Amino acid sequence: MPSDLAAGVLAGDRTAIGQAITLVESILPKHRVDAAALLGALLPHRGDAHRVGITGVPGVGKSTFIEALGLQLTGAGHKVAVLAVDPSSSRTGGSILGDKTRMAQLSVDPDAFIRPSPSAGTLGGVTRATREAMIVLEAAGHDVVLVETVGVGQSETVVHGMVDIFVVLMLSGAGDELQGIKKGVLELADLLAVNKADGVNVDKAKQAAVDYRRALHLVQPPGASWEPPVLTCSAIERTGLAELWSEIERHRALMTETGERDARRREQKLTWMRTMLQERLLAHFDADPVFAAARADVEAAVSDGSLTPSVAVDQLLDRLGP
Repeated sequence: MPSDLAAGVLAGDRTAIGQAITLVESILPKHRVDAAALLGALLPHRGDAHRVGITGVPGVGKSTFIEALGLQLTGAGHKVAVLAVDPSSSRTGGSILGDKTRMAQLSVDPDAFIRPSPSAGTLGGVTRATREAMIVLEAAGHDVVLVETVGVGQSETVVHGMVDIFVVLMLSGAGDELQGIKKGVLELADLLAVNKADGVNVDKAKQAAVDYRRALHLVQPPGASWEPPVLTCSAIERTGLAELWSEIERHRALMTETGERDARRREQKLTWMRTMLQERLLAHFDADPVFAAARADVEAAVSDGSLTPSVAVDQLLDRLGP
């Protein structure tokens, strides 16, 4: 029952938290009613957690960084949740990276909860229900939610639309072509951190930080009152993490004071609703056998080149009537 599950979540029961996230992630229509009831029961109890998005290309050390940061935060008294969005298996739809195995220490920390979720082919590798999962975790008492992206495609844009601050991890000693750094990613960044600033890479990391600071002057800042800082850190040696978290807290304080944090969250909720509406509308019409057959016909015509996509969409919309 959703009420029993909600009670378990509010009590901080890890099994109940996992079951609740599984329920809200489900795409089965029969689970939507229960998921809606569960979320309705949890909404009044949700906290005001730090929602931190973390991205970076494969090889930058995202999982090592998140584990080191998470352990530091739990050591300071925080309850940390990690939503690590894994690529999905094309055969089973399940997660294939397994962040619990990549964050061995954090996964057994009683004040941490790690949820590796399959992307299931959604835009940018971010699960459809990541936002609902955040509600569950905040209601369970987690005051820090870290959302890790797979670091490819449009995932940065999607995650930016659901967090309070967006952290981009960089590498030193690699060209822009290797890192896939684009102006659009820099425009989204609220904070840049050059990771792996340890051993012989310390000087290279410092120089890279200087270069990225210069690059940021060429793009529009993400907020009117915030200039993204560029820091160096080492997840392995756990240096620079305290300074990084201090900047995250400074960002929250400033955005709260100016009202930008509330405005950002309001816009995120509207975007969330519009996205869900589009998905549900398409699913609704696809469930209609007449519309589904018409869609199959025009898709075949588009595929063989006898119809353009724009005309195909017009034809489908005409079938829906005025």
